[in-house]
Amino acid sequence: QVQLVESGGGLVQPGGSLRLSCTASRIIFSNVAMGWYRQAPGKQRDLVASLSSGGTTNYADSAKGRFTISRDNAKNTVYLQMNSLKAEDTAVYYCYAQSGLVSYWGQGTQVPVSS
Repeated sequence: QVQLVESGGGLVQPGGSLRLSCTASRIIFSNVAMGWYRQAPGKQRDLVASLSSGGTTNYADSAKGRFTISRDNAKNTVYLQMNSLKAEDTAVYYCYAQSGLVSYWGQGTQVPVSS
């Protein structure tokens, strides 16, 4: 069974930075698209950033210029570097993997942005 394990979340002050990691197992990592969604309290889950197996990136408008998604196929890991964090970035961040028509999800990691 495919597993996605996120790490790197935690409390950060406004203006600070954080790097989330997501390591996948039991999947041919280099063949799948990876990405990050987030869900704020009382809101729907929205795409933050995605990265195709070919290296094409896509960012939500709210993430452009502040967040960077990258992957290390040798480590089966995708990263989300988040800079200049704002209170409105507070959410649970979920890693996902897309293999054909099948999606896999991590358990989520909390990112509270607060002073």
